[in-house]
Amino acid sequence: MRVFPWGFWLLCVASAPARGDSGSKARSCAEVRQLYGAKGFSLSGVPQAEISGEHLRICPQGYTCCTSEMEENFANKSRSEFEAMMKEAGRSVQATLTAQHRSFDSYFQDLLNKSEKALYDAFPSMYGELYTQNMKVFKDLYSELRRYYRSSNINLEEALNEFWTRLLERLFKLMNPQYHITDEYLDCMVKHAEQHKPFGEVPRDLKVKATRAFIAARSYAQGFLVGSDVVKKVSQVSLSHECTRAVMKLMYCPHCRGMSSVRPCNNYCLNVVKGCLANQADLNTEWKYLMDSLMVVADRIDGPYNVDTVIGTIHMRIAEAISNLQENKDSITAKVFQGCGNPKISTKGSSSEDKKRRGKVTLEAKSSAQALEMLVLDAKGNLTALKTYWITLPSSLCSKKVMASSASDDKCWNGMTKGSYLPEVMGDGLANQINNPEVEVDITKPDMTIRQQIMQLKIMTNRLGNANIGNDVDFQDTSDDMSGSGSGDSCPDDVCGKRLSKSPSTRQPETHAIPKQSGHGVNGASSRSLPSASLLLLSVAVIAPQHLWR
Repeated sequence: MRVFPWGFWLLCVASAPARGDSGSKARSCAEVRQLYGAKGFSLSGVPQAEISGEHLRICPQGYTCCTSEMEENFANKSRSEFEAMMKEAGRSVQATLTAQHRSFDSYFQDLLNKSEKALYDAFPSMYGELYTQNMKVFKDLYSELRRYYRSSNINLEEALNEFWTRLLERLFKLMNPQYHITDEYLDCMVKHAEQHKPFGEVPRDLKVKATRAFIAARSYAQGFLVGSDVVKKVSQVSLSHECTRAVMKLMYCPHCRGMSSVRPCNNYCLNVVKGCLANQADLNTEWKYLMDSLMVVADRIDGPYNVDTVIGTIHMRIAEAISNLQENKDSITAKVFQGCGNPKISTKGSSSEDKKRRGKVTLEAKSSAQALEMLVLDAKGNLTALKTYWITLPSSLCSKKVMASSASDDKCWNGMTKGSYLPEVMGDGLANQINNPEVEVDITKPDMTIRQQIMQLKIMTNRLGNANIGNDVDFQDTSDDMSGSGSGDSCPDDVCGKRLSKSPSTRQPETHAIPKQSGHGVNGASSRSLPSASLLLLSVAVIAPQHLWR
């Protein structure tokens, strides 16, 4: 009869949960409790020591310090923290692009302002009533130039033509005060103006040079703003449910497993982040094109289009044109009279314009070419550094934010335990995530917000390409522009045409360097202890009947 207590004792020993630490007591959860409280959560219900983890849905179901509520809270926290990392990284790029825009915009506006001020300072002394009675014509010109630069829907060539027409009409009347010149007569005179060239070659020459310079400057400034806006909108894209689970497993599951001091494996982190930012990486091609296009236009601005000289000397070219008209006044008037007939003599008293003209003042242009050269050099350096932003973002986040271990570390968190991480690192972009072992990514469903931003990059690059060859472009709002071809550029037909799902047959196996879990909530070490428990049960089965038979 003494056999039964002994057999019962053996059964109890065999059925007790086996621990990887060979019977040592449960580990303390003090570190997790401290972290959990520091994140702003209540410590009520948080275990003091490890508990069985069958309830876990994201983390490995071994012994754990996390309840279901803690796992959910950590998942939400990891999501908000990862999105904050994205926004912080994006703000740095935005700040760089915005600073470049601000520097160039300030330089260009200052160039235009100085030219206008020089005109206002010198023209009253140079031309007397020729200027004072026509101030609005000059003010309107600079106003139109500013509006064009700020991307208003203005035809720059037409604006310049209108300026010369209005100026010619006003000056012709002032230089011929003895005649009564009607609007109809002025219309006739303007029709012959191109043939007579009253202002010499200045209008044609200035139109060609100023148009190219303004187109380049406007597109260049706009390119920085578009780039910044794209980064802002893409940085606000929310994480998917699958990505949230993967980031939680990366960042907080080691704490739940009592491995707070173990850093994530670098390649493991890269696969998680590349999976989460697969759509963002598809911006890379068009983003690089934009950066390259901005650098090409920058060279034009500081080179052939010579913005400093062209914009900074507008007032001097106008003065040159007026001087041409004054010097050839008699011959031009004769040609106009010949083509349009003699106007009637005015009954009003006439006064000579020449008597009202002041002494000649020399106009000078203060060059700021060196400042422009420095601006362009600084911009090109920053643009070069930003070219690979989208495909280097995962590495940057893993090394600087997630604080992943070194690539050679074999004692890092690999998603299951402390060890090495064996799966290969995925490529960049959506199509390369079909076999990502860490994040479920549907490569047939590109993010539409990001596809729209890819289209914006294409449109801006096209504008810069036109500016590079001196073609005007229409800066209308294209925020809603989307086309089927644009949304699919990063998802080839041979991929998007087939709705691929990550079934076990197409997905690479997870080859973490740990034993396979038993599925009953025990860790790898516990699984290795099970054979000894089975031997005990077998011993009971053999020994107990023998004692009973005796």
